[in-house]
Amino acid sequence: MDSKFYRKEKELRSKSFFKRLLKNKRGLFSVIIAVPLLLYVLFGSHGIIQRVKLENQKAELEAKIQAAEAETKRLQVESKALDGDMEAIEKVAREKYGMIREGETVYKVDRKKR
Repeated sequence: MDSKFYRKEKELRSKSFFKRLLKNKRGLFSVIIAVPLLLYVLFGSHGIIQRVKLENQKAELEAKIQAAEAETKRLQVESKALDGDMEAIEKVAREKYGMIREGETVYKVDRKKR
């Protein structure tokens, strides 16, 4: 049969990508510039990875600030309630510190699960 009906076999290229790259000056120059630039953009002090770390740290700190502000507001409300209200003062003294009035007897019930 005629050889025009058969596919031509591709020649095996023994040269690797890097060997071809070394011969191509423009490609080699591009790689020499691109690789360090890419490494700097990813891992540098102002790189993408550092930015992600800083954004996560910022979010954590903002959450801590919000929790501290909420605690401050709660304590301010409690402080205002205790300023002149004798009943509120007595309630805190009994609940937090276990204080009792003279002549009172306290019975503690031990609640064990059966």
